[in-house]
Amino acid sequence: MKPKQYDAIVIGAGQAGLPLAKKLAAAGKKTALIERRWVGGTCINDGCTPTKTWVASAKAAYMAANSAALGVNIKRFKVDMGVIKKRKDDIVINARDGSTKNAANTPNLDLIFGEAAFSGVKTVSVELKDGGGTRLMKGDWIFLNVGARTFIPDIEGLNDIDYLTSTSILELDKIPDDLLVIGGNYIGLEFGQMFRRFGSKVTILEKSARLMPREDEDISAEMRKILELEDINIQTGSQAVKFKQGKKGKIIATIKNAGHEKKEKFSHVLLAVGRIPNSDTLNLAKTGVETDDKGYIQVNGKLETNVKGIYALGDVKGGPAFTHISYNDYTIVYRNLIENHNYNAGNRPIPYCMFTDPQLGRIGISEHEAQAQKLDYIVAKLPMAHVARAVETGDTRGFMKAVVDRKTKKILGASILGQEGGEIMSVLQMAIEGGITYDRIRYCVFAHPLYSESLNNLFMSIED
Repeated sequence: MKPKQYDAIVIGAGQAGLPLAKKLAAAGKKTALIERRWVGGTCINDGCTPTKTWVASAKAAYMAANSAALGVNIKRFKVDMGVIKKRKDDIVINARDGSTKNAANTPNLDLIFGEAAFSGVKTVSVELKDGGGTRLMKGDWIFLNVGARTFIPDIEGLNDIDYLTSTSILELDKIPDDLLVIGGNYIGLEFGQMFRRFGSKVTILEKSARLMPREDEDISAEMRKILELEDINIQTGSQAVKFKQGKKGKIIATIKNAGHEKKEKFSHVLLAVGRIPNSDTLNLAKTGVETDDKGYIQVNGKLETNVKGIYALGDVKGGPAFTHISYNDYTIVYRNLIENHNYNAGNRPIPYCMFTDPQLGRIGISEHEAQAQKLDYIVAKLPMAHVARAVETGDTRGFMKAVVDRKTKKILGASILGQEGGEIMSVLQMAIEGGITYDRIRYCVFAHPLYSESLNNLFMSIED
């Protein structure tokens, strides 16, 4: 079979692959976009879009249960998981179908559904999804945007139970009675709080000594306090070492902590201990692309692999696994290749937001990282209880925190754990990007009474 020649082949229609393929086609490049599942990648189909619709439903349930302090007494309300799931499904399908139609109607772009793998140097073989056989193609440029999937830990008896992942849990149309979440990081905490608000009893196991071990200790401690106020059972320094299917649908988990073991029963188990790259399906050896020992594709600052003309974008290349980073990967590659710029992925900020309630917005370095780098820094900190907007809305959980350089007065990083934490963080991100120092923000005029207005008071806590 003679391979069909393309200017560009994009494998994976995620948040980098889809817009990149469309832009390359619009720039006159004959482009193939190959997707084995659904257009939109993890974000649209089983990541950001569906989970945030459920976060919104969970927030509504929380407000209904906790509105008495605001003078609104709601004596009875019902959480309808079937309706919650249908709303999520409708939003996801609308986004997916719109993206698929848009790609299919893009001139100069072939949208192909199938499983792609290398069969030679810069040669791709596609097993077509519709049973139409195999298609062979070559590309001058090849872009890998195949993403990642849930890591399945090696735990005795795990394969004997019907466990959940961050993908399969989105198919639930009934509320679990007792949910065990394995992993006390971002995915686990979002789902744990969400289902507690829906009505599940929730236990979160974290192997490390504290939740979110990559965050500062005060952030971790405050998040634990917030979650425990909602009667979430958090067990740190703990891990599940064995599972067994019990009677009446119950799952028996053996949990180990400090050398001691105990057995607990749950109706559902969610695995949230990390993700692994989908590079193993690509047969990379055929084209010589290198990966690290975990399977992440190795790239340089321009996102090019060790093979000239082959690039990796998004989660499959390792590093921060965020939609906005994947999308930015596309803009870097496109502008460099088509517009002759010289952008480097190593020079960009890495903002992120965990959508627990309240949110945790993060930008720049943490206090722990400043200590490790032996920087001369100052920490500014303000409890949300001292933020007028938080007091007025009746939610003073969390705090604002910023790390600044003592001499230059530039902001090095910020952690905002509070309502609209991500939006407040974005204000400080713009300050970092623009080189605006904390002493200028201290006296900046913000509209009253916004959350961001309290950045005045945050930096008032620093004595010059």
